[in-house]
Amino acid sequence: MKIIKKILILLLIALIVIQFLRPEKNLSETIPATDFIAMTSPSPKIETTLRSACYDCHSNNTKYPWYSEVAPISFLIAEHVKDGKKHLNFSEWGNYSVKKKAHKLEELIEEVEEGHMPESAYTWMHAEANLSKEQVAELNSWAKDLRFIYQLGEK
Repeated sequence: MKIIKKILILLLIALIVIQFLRPEKNLSETIPATDFIAMTSPSPKIETTLRSACYDCHSNNTKYPWYSEVAPISFLIAEHVKDGKKHLNFSEWGNYSVKKKAHKLEELIEEVEEGHMPESAYTWMHAEANLSKEQVAELNSWAKDLRFIYQLGEK
């Protein structure tokens, strides 16, 4: 029993110490001219859907909930955002080639259609990110039209 008590005390100390370590926040002061919404001018409904379901993990400006201040959750969120931006960064949209834009839209359509995005770990704590069938259909229809335009630009 003594060893369990020592282990619990060490874990508590580690949990307290880790609170002083902070991952870098994903915050930008301005919306760049290369931003996806700025460049594509979606309807207000599509913009709302993108901002509520995609932008926290796929842009340079994350809205952090209160629990993101608690380690180790803060590190998990930081890693999740880093990984999301690696796959698609809406803030850097204007820096992508036309071919890459068309491909990223194809991936967006597929991921949303199959229910992989937004991830359930995100929608669990962000109810507004749960997309209805109507939102999925509207977003995908718009993204397909946009992708078609980019594919024309490839030729």
